[in-house]
Parts: sequence; C-alpha cells; structure tokens
Amino acid sequence: MNQEDVKVAFYLKKNETDSAGRCPVMGRLTVGRSESVFSAKMLAPCSLWVSGRAKGKSAEAVEINRRLDELRASAISIYREQSVVRERVTAEEVKCLLLGMAFGQETLLGYFRSFIEHFEKRVGINRTVKSADTYRCAYEHVERFLLKRFRLSDIPFSALDRSFIDKFDLYLRTERQLAPNTIVLYMSRLHTVINKAIAAGIITADPFAGYEPPRPERKRRYLTREELQRLMTTPLSVPRLYLVRDLFLFSCYTGISYGDMCRLTTANLETAEDGTVWIKATREKTNVEFEIPLLDLPRHIINKYRDIMPDGRLLPMYGNSELNRGLKQLAATCGIDRKLTFHRARHNFGTHITPSLGVPIETVIRMMRHQRLMTTQIYAHVTDKKVDEDTKQLRELSASRKLELYEEPIKN
Repeated sequence: MNQEDVKVAFYLKKNETDSAGRCPVMGRLTVGRSESVFSAKMLAPCSLWVSGRAKGKSAEAVEINRRLDELRASAISIYREQSVVRERVTAEEVKCLLLGMAFGQETLLGYFRSFIEHFEKRVGINRTVKSADTYRCAYEHVERFLLKRFRLSDIPFSALDRSFIDKFDLYLRTERQLAPNTIVLYMSRLHTVINKAIAAGIITADPFAGYEPPRPERKRRYLTREELQRLMTTPLSVPRLYLVRDLFLFSCYTGISYGDMCRLTTANLETAEDGTVWIKATREKTNVEFEIPLLDLPRHIINKYRDIMPDGRLLPMYGNSELNRGLKQLAATCGIDRKLTFHRARHNFGTHITPSLGVPIETVIRMMRHQRLMTTQIYAHVTDKKVDEDTKQLRELSASRKLELYEEPIKN
C-alpha cells in the first residue's frame, strides 16, 4: 500500500455546538478500504470552518490548521513505520497509535533500556555481569536492525508481530553472521523482555508465538569412562598439568562450575553423622544453594591440596583461560582427540558420572541446581531425604569402583 492510500480528513461535529459557536473537530482516517473516526481533541468556530480547515489568517485559524497538519503528519508517519514491519495495517490500528502517543506509549527499545537498568541493579545479588552483558548485546543488535532495515530509531510494541521476529532472526544469520547458538541466546533475551511487557499489560499478543529457531545438533560434551580413565592414569611430562587435571576431575565428580570452585573454602565442608563429607555452597550464577556429597576422588584431591591456599580456600585455582590452555595440552597428552574445556567437566557429572552409577537424574539435577522452568517442574518433588538416600547409594557404588590417580613422582 502506498502513502497515497492513507488519507486524513477533518470535519466539525455540529450537533455539539457550544454557546460560543464552536464545535468539536473530528478526524476521519482512511487506510486502503479501512476507516476509523477519532476526536482531534480541539474546538473550532463554525464561522471559520471551510472544507475541512479554518479559513483566514487570524491567529486562531493559523493555530487550528497547525494542529490539524500535525495530526495528519503523525498519522501518515505512524502508518509508514507500521507498514515496513507489517504486511497489513488498518486505520483502527493507526488511530490507536495516534491517540496513544499522547499517553507516552511504550516502545521496544525504550522498554528494553528500562529492563536493562533494572537488571543491572540486581547484579551481584541474584544476577551476574555476564548475563547483563548478553542483554546489552541483544539490545544493540535490535537497535542496529531497526536503523538499517527500517530506518527507525525505535518502534512501538504494537508494531511487533511474527514477521518482525522472523526478519530479525534472518538479519542475525545473514548480515551479522552470528553462530546459531549465539542467535538462540539473543532471541531468548529479546523474548524475555517482550514477556515482561506482556506481563505488564503493555501488549497482549506474543510476537514470538510459533517461533522456533533452528538449533545445531548438539555434540557430545561429556567424556567417556575410558577417556576419564586415561586422564587419571596417564603420566604427565609437564608438572603443572597435574593440577590442571585434578581441578578438571574435581569438577567432573562434583558438578561444581569453575566460578563456584574458585569460591570454595573449608567453611563449605560439612561432615554428616554417617561420615559423608558434603560441600554446601551457593551458585554464583543464580545465587541458589547446592549440596554435593564428596566421592573418594574429589576428597582425595581436596586432601592433596589442603592448607596450600590462604584464607581457607580449598583449591589452588588457575585462571579460566590458563586452565583451558592446560586442558588442550592434557587432551593431546592423553590421546583425547577433541576439544577439552573446563565447562565440559560439569557435563560429565550431570550426564555421565552419576547416571552411570545409578543415581536418578532428578536427584542429579537437584544437586546441580539448574534453573530452567522445565527442570524445576520435573524435579520439584525431590526431597532432601531422597537426595541423601540416592547419594549414599552413589557413594557405595563409587567405592566399589575404586579410582586411582597417577601422581607426579616425588623427586629426591
């Protein structure tokens, strides 16, 4: 539809003439075959009105015509903005936006900025800096998309529909050439913001309805038992790799992430009445408490490095990048022909270590404290007593499969 198909005409509502001979000015908006009537929220003297405008050059006539021209220009501008992101725009929709502008209608980027500001206030409490960074990156991509694709600095929420979401997805894939998993992340961040707007009553329909981004086939992230055995028993020529190996294996057999391992101290260790040693701490990422029973191998690693670090810290941690460089060397030395990163260790606990020893997956997830809604719904019924029972079984099974580490030879 062309701009010529959008028309705004004005007339007087003469059946409501006041004592001064003035009438309410009404607008008739036509978009294609659709039509809608609205109040211009102003009065005009019947004596000045000719063919939809005020005649003459009096100050009153000039002011009336100025306001009418502004309404006409605003309506056409709104239609133009809507039509670039939507296939069909009606006169009623343009009218709602035109009248809504007077009440400070929420826009996507304006609301997104407010969301980020609120999110950043919670960093360090129950949100992380990394998560805040991903929201800022998603915002910047949406901002560039609007400017490049539609030449708009912002867009009203009411203009969002499935077509907009699909176009943004395509933009990230083709023009930005982002990796599939990165696209999933940024689309998820945008969806979170829109869901907040829906919950606040700003919009009623979810433009993401029916949208499902193509996801790359997930590669196996955990190690096989044979690969873990090689890590434990292969002699290492570089002394520092023994620490790299031990830290990696500690995460494999506890499911504790790198960031949380850095924060562990002796205060996080508790011994139960049956002699089981537990690590009890709070996840840095989600601020959710977790409890992990220590199997023989991680207990051995803790004892190996006991009292080495100041302030009661349990383990001497390398920087994450240095650890990953060391793991690359470790994988080559142990004949593991794929990329080894520290984050893979946590996958071993959740998908290989505990399930292979017979612990139910719902108990594993409770130990790891995942935050996804689906996970919460599935595992919410798991009690602390069940965790305790299942981990006792895990401890017994683990003890029956004795694991030994090849240690660096002691130099005389």
